[in-house]
Parts: sequence; structure tokens; C-alpha cells
Amino acid sequence: MKSREKSLDFFHRKVYSVSMKKLIALFLFASTTASADVELPSTNAATCLANNIYFEAKGQSKAGQIAVGLVVMNRMKDSRCPNTVCEVVYQAQYSQWWKDNHNKDVPVRHRCQFSWFCDGKSDKIHDIKSYARIYQLSTRILSGRYDGMLEGATHYHADYVNPSWNKEKTLIGQIGDHIFYRWD
Repeated sequence: MKSREKSLDFFHRKVYSVSMKKLIALFLFASTTASADVELPSTNAATCLANNIYFEAKGQSKAGQIAVGLVVMNRMKDSRCPNTVCEVVYQAQYSQWWKDNHNKDVPVRHRCQFSWFCDGKSDKIHDIKSYARIYQLSTRILSGRYDGMLEGATHYHADYVNPSWNKEKTLIGQIGDHIFYRWD
């Protein structure tokens, strides 16, 4: 009995001595790795937004990450787009995968609003510290803290590509490696 109490006491001291950031990172790691390869990893707005920012702008400045998040928010508010964060992030052309016998719809490669979702690469979170920071940033974006900072931009692309749709949109500007546009 003494040994069990001692072990529980040690466990409680260890748990309470871990910083909040580490706990958040561990929680996020546990919750994202289990579902990272599912077609829609989450229906939680903060997680969907964080996933998009992580895969689209992890290496960008905080301003660049906020801008990518705001595009999702602006698209959600636009009547031409889906009306939830997760539906905007995972908007794609879907098809039944020919290899799957379970009639599971999957996104068609290169037919998504955000390229990371259907580029054929793994969607596993590897940089837990960055993801924890991005998740926290996502909650701030969702709270409206940065509303209006991007002049209603609904589209962006990397500066090394020149998509045909950019001629039909109003140029807002560039932040980091992304060029932003508004759909008027």
C-alpha cells in the first residue's frame, strides 16, 4: 500500500510540475496524431484553423500566419463559400477512391481550396511546439482579435506561382511568401 501511495504521489508531483505549454503540446499531439490521416481530421473550428495555418504557413511570420487564418474567416463569411471554418478548410472536390472498397469519399488531388489537404503528402503534425503556438493563435483569430486586418482577402497564393484566377481578384498585398486577394 505504501508503495502505491508513493507512486501516486510521485505521479501527481510530476504532472503538476509540467508547464501548461507542455501539457497543451502533449494534448495536441495526442489528439492530432490519432486522426491526422482521416479525410476530415476534426470538426472543431480551432483545430481546423490551426491545421490549415500549420500546413500553409508554419514557416511564415506571425503576421503571415494570421493572414492565412483571416482568409479562412473571410471565406467563411462570403456567401459563395461554406459557412463553417472546417468546411472552408476542407473544401474540395471529392471522389470515391478506386482503391478503397468502403465507398469512402476522398479529396481529389490538387482540387482543394488549400493545397496541403489534397497534395498527396502526409498530414501528420511533426512540429508540436509550432502547432501549439499556431493553435493558440487560431483561438485568437476565432475570437475576432484580428478582424479587418486583411481588407477582406479571400484568396492567396505563394509568390512563386501565378494562378490564372489572380487576374479576376483585387490585389490586397503580400505578407511573407503569400500574395493576398479579395473576391469582389
